[in-house]
Amino acid sequence: MRYVVTGGAGFIGSNLAEQLASDGHEVVIVDDLSTGRRENIKDLIGQSRVTFIEGSVTDLDLLVDVCRGANGIFHQAAVASVPRSVANPRETNEVNVAGTVNVLWAAKECGVSAVVAASTSAIYGNDPVFPKRETMAPTPLSPYAVSKLAGEYYGKVFSDLYGIRTVFLRYFNVFGPRQDPDSEYAAVIPKFISRLIDGKPPIIYGDGEQTRDFIAVADVVRANILAMENSASGVFNIAGGSRISLNELAGNLSAITGIHLQPLYEPPRPGDVRDSLADISRAGEAFGFSPRYTLDEGLRRTVAWFHNGSP
Repeated sequence: MRYVVTGGAGFIGSNLAEQLASDGHEVVIVDDLSTGRRENIKDLIGQSRVTFIEGSVTDLDLLVDVCRGANGIFHQAAVASVPRSVANPRETNEVNVAGTVNVLWAAKECGVSAVVAASTSAIYGNDPVFPKRETMAPTPLSPYAVSKLAGEYYGKVFSDLYGIRTVFLRYFNVFGPRQDPDSEYAAVIPKFISRLIDGKPPIIYGDGEQTRDFIAVADVVRANILAMENSASGVFNIAGGSRISLNELAGNLSAITGIHLQPLYEPPRPGDVRDSLADISRAGEAFGFSPRYTLDEGLRRTVAWFHNGSP
């Protein structure tokens, strides 16, 4: 198969592109390197069946060019940070909403039959009902969450109007190799690990009793491929199906690294969700997804990658 991966030099996208290439598919990576890194795909670029194109999903003409002859599109490109979206909602809208419409339009123009796209659990906001199910009314708290919800709606409309099969995967808290700890808006696990390795205490925003449903990136990659290879369409939660507090997470990482430092506590950040827990049964029923990695296994693989540069 020939697949296009937008955001393919990013954290999730590069892991996905690597697996697709390993499976023998032709892979076209599109990334403007604004948050993605060439280092993430350095081992892929030299392969005969992998093409890297530096460009943005905001460039419709480019997308139409690269999507010709594709069997499917994995749309991972996004401004994928709640704090960044709060700081710059216009940029978030341009990339996440207009960029998703461009991807869907390119699929329509090029006769691509399926688009599997990244969405987010942030759409659920602080609804007090747990676990989160796809049928719940959205209550987004940030421009990021709003932009992802708009993308889902566009996906449904393009499916209904133009016959493109669209799947939007609501990622919960993804972690693993290649997640950048140095970004101002880095996710919690790489931040915790990198600070511990550097001999610094992890920083927790809030009281640390907020909970997250973490999932290893290898499981997210598998969910994307399963969704593409099956006939499913619609919106699906992709998560581990259990939750842990940030205080407990910090303790677990201290135990794994052998570095014991008391966390520093900072004020909560605007737009952050308090608690998170997914019902993942719908994805299991539709395309056979269930996580293979426990949180502990995933954390150990991630710590090893931070130490050695490989999982």
